[in-house]
Amino acid sequence: MGGGGQLTEPGEPGTGGSGRVFTWEEVQRHSHRNDQWLVIDRKVYNVTQWAKRHPGGFRVISHYAGEDATEAFKAFHHDGKFAQKFLRPLQIGELAATEPSQDHNKNVRSIVQDFHTLRAQAEDDGLFRVRPMFFCFYLGHILLLEALGWLTVWVWGTSWMLTLLCSIILATAQIQSSWLQHDFGHKSVFKTTHGNHIMQMFIMGHLKGASTNWWNHRHFQHHAKPNVFSKDPDVNMLHVFVVGAIQPVEYGIKKIKYMPYHRQHQYFFFVGAPLVLPVYFQLQMMHSMIYRHHWVELVLAMTFYLRYFCCYLPLYGLFGTLALITFVRFLESHWFVWVTQMNHLPMDIDHEAHQDWLTMQLHATCNIEQSSFNDWFSGHLNFQIEHHLFPTMPRHNYYLVAPLVQALCEKHGIPYQVKTMRQGLADVLRSLKNSGELWLDAYLHK
Repeated sequence: MGGGGQLTEPGEPGTGGSGRVFTWEEVQRHSHRNDQWLVIDRKVYNVTQWAKRHPGGFRVISHYAGEDATEAFKAFHHDGKFAQKFLRPLQIGELAATEPSQDHNKNVRSIVQDFHTLRAQAEDDGLFRVRPMFFCFYLGHILLLEALGWLTVWVWGTSWMLTLLCSIILATAQIQSSWLQHDFGHKSVFKTTHGNHIMQMFIMGHLKGASTNWWNHRHFQHHAKPNVFSKDPDVNMLHVFVVGAIQPVEYGIKKIKYMPYHRQHQYFFFVGAPLVLPVYFQLQMMHSMIYRHHWVELVLAMTFYLRYFCCYLPLYGLFGTLALITFVRFLESHWFVWVTQMNHLPMDIDHEAHQDWLTMQLHATCNIEQSSFNDWFSGHLNFQIEHHLFPTMPRHNYYLVAPLVQALCEKHGIPYQVKTMRQGLADVLRSLKNSGELWLDAYLHK
């Protein structure tokens, strides 16, 4: 065992020292809320205090406390040299020469090394370079849809049919704005973090009436540990649903029954898809902006409502405008939930298994077949595997790196799933039904 563990007390800020050496056993002791170490490229960092100031939120760092975070660090930071400036003072030593580079069950050196090679090849091939006109046209088509929705009822009237058409157009603009802010949130458009953040705030705030920080802190956790209970907020179903193969059995054995889970594939249509955005997300975002004093975000979000009222109040009145906004969010929620869940909900959902980056992401994600419509409809999240492996890669290059990823998975026997859109959507209900049946079997078993 290395002797470095005696030189730095738990929770003591790093001093940039590099002469100390640690074993994995020592690093893994520091995996608590107020005592967090992690490893990047065999260097050991004490991030206990820094986690509270981390721009991506403290939880995403906490999820890797006591572990190797090399791949996650490279995946999230498009400018590694800039991020290293913040890491350097936090370094407290290195792994002992006798220690492997990976912790727990991640000691599959060939997979890790081959993935490093794949990432280097993608960088050399220019797959992280942006085509600016792609995103300019994308933003342009969103603004055009917003204008078209308003002109529809301004010019031709506010009949039920025209109002429905307007709502569909506006919901399309909203969901496409969600996909676009997602690009800026992952820093995959501009070279600078600041430029990406400003555009994401504009789209989330003014175009969507939403919170940038709330979304990022939630979404980065999902990427760091997808489909991992207590770490991925997207599988925290608030006892409304049970998901995967493990949670339903645990609930059933403990006789937990907040809902009739064996019917969850049916009530999903009423409390799942339609209510996530207009109710659950909206309440969380408003609470986050006020509680955390994100006043700039709150003002930007208010400009969204101001714009809607200026455009539609003369046409529908106060109640009608509020009803229009709610109905648009209702339509968008269906679109958002089905697209995001078809890539994850049917996949493995479990407690922390400490897998390497490639294996973890492939077990939690699947792809939907490529087509021009599928690309547009899902914001290129039909390439969910490639997006999770390379979140800072511009989405217009996913189809280029996909064959390389698939070949790597075949080499190491890792399942690479590609489905049709119809199959992906159907699998959402199938997985909910299967989980509900597992719960019922365990609940009734004495």
